[in-house]
Amino acid sequence: MIEELKRICEEGSDEERKILELAMQAIRQKRERKSAYLSGFLGLKGEFIDDKKQSYRFELPLTVFMHNSGGAVHGGILATLIDSAMGSLINRSLPPEQYAVTTELKLNYLRPGKGERLRAEATFLHRGQTLVVMEGSVYDERNHRIAHGTGSFIVLHRRFFT
Repeated sequence: MIEELKRICEEGSDEERKILELAMQAIRQKRERKSAYLSGFLGLKGEFIDDKKQSYRFELPLTVFMHNSGGAVHGGILATLIDSAMGSLINRSLPPEQYAVTTELKLNYLRPGKGERLRAEATFLHRGQTLVVMEGSVYDERNHRIAHGTGSFIVLHRRFFT
């Protein structure tokens, strides 16, 4: 494997080297922030948009990893961005003994994702004790909405083992 990595670094295309860079980024982010590898591949770094912590946003560069064979952002990546923004919002708003997972996700793809950067945003629609309904969108750098979705999340309690 090491030899193959060296060969790609020395002889591979720019695109292949970029994929290796993204893999390294994913490993670093996993080690430093204990996030999912996918978050590292995508370069997800989020923030709350408002003081009441009711909205959350990711801004990220569009990379070759995200493209489908037609050169636009893959629909699965757009779904992941919307799900990740919604999941980050709910999970960052819960106490440490709780967490939320997606139980339903519905998306509409509105236009091809192209350009240099993407922005994913999420907000709450309904916040119950165990069921949370949210909405999210992905925008390109010209502020065109390229995908919109809603998701339902169930709030669960962590089981701490001693």
